[in-house]
Amino acid sequence: MDRAFASKYARMMFMTVCGLILLMYIGSRMFTHIDLALYGYMVGTVVFIGGFFYRFIAWAERPPTKLILKKGMKLLFRKSTPQTSVEHLVTYRFIWNRSWYRWTQHVLLGWGCILSCFVTFPLVFGWMYFTMSDNGLYTVVFFGIDLMKVKADGIIAFLFYNALNITAMMVIAGVAMALYRRLKHMQARAEQSFVYDFLPLYLLLFISITGLMLTFSNVFLHGFGHPVMSLIHQWSVIITLIYLPFGKLAHIPFRPMSVLARNYREHYGAQQMKSCKVCGSGFVSGEQSEDVISVLKQNDIEFQTPEGHHLAELCLPCRRKYRIARFSGIPTHEIRHKEANQNAKG
Repeated sequence: MDRAFASKYARMMFMTVCGLILLMYIGSRMFTHIDLALYGYMVGTVVFIGGFFYRFIAWAERPPTKLILKKGMKLLFRKSTPQTSVEHLVTYRFIWNRSWYRWTQHVLLGWGCILSCFVTFPLVFGWMYFTMSDNGLYTVVFFGIDLMKVKADGIIAFLFYNALNITAMMVIAGVAMALYRRLKHMQARAEQSFVYDFLPLYLLLFISITGLMLTFSNVFLHGFGHPVMSLIHQWSVIITLIYLPFGKLAHIPFRPMSVLARNYREHYGAQQMKSCKVCGSGFVSGEQSEDVISVLKQNDIEFQTPEGHHLAELCLPCRRKYRIARFSGIPTHEIRHKEANQNAKG
């Protein structure tokens, strides 16, 4: 099979698209429940998958990433993996430790986008659809199986009807919080750029607003302007899907990789800590220190100090003092006392 394709990317892309078509065939009962009005979203999703695989393979082929993925996969079935997965992918606890404001912002944005995908993709690929009988009950069909029956005027049906409206309001609130922080927070203002930081937020905001306008057109304007707004909304989603793997929003589908990195740090950190060659304090695992040195050698990068140490064998405060010594000519890196504000936050 390897010789049948030009690259790993081509093979993975081909097999993924084939698997997706097979799932569409099964889920839509031999393509009998494909909604052609959602055809554009389907094409945009396939292009997104191609872009995602291209970006992922290009990222995974880098020596540091390849090392983390290889060792992280071996540690995937650690006892702590479920808890780590929940903290990194569900509750975002690692962001709560920074501030409640950023945690709320990420929960609204992250879960607003994820829930929108959970609703949209099954409808686009025909995996889920609804049928209605004369008794006033909707039947929710998932992969050809009658999943549940709900009253057409019940609460559950109301949540089904307005699921995307609810997620759109979540995303709008999250984007508003993110924009406010980027306009007011001094550190964020110093580090941000329009194309990388603001453009993704504006795209999400535009998608959410045009989606709500579709509902407004149906409910209050009796469908006036709906065809035009539907096209505008669809094109905004397609453009965002195509752009997503190559911009800042790519960290959403890449986020599960953080579980592997956490397992790597925790597992090897519990075995043996690396002592700083200057101050003697443990700062990373011995395995991680050796891996950093090995990866740098693969790229023909050497950070040897005059004392014969590698820079990866120094803790961060001592590493900073070494850099100061190189610029100033004063041997500050030989001072064993660390700076008073080394653990400062802000």
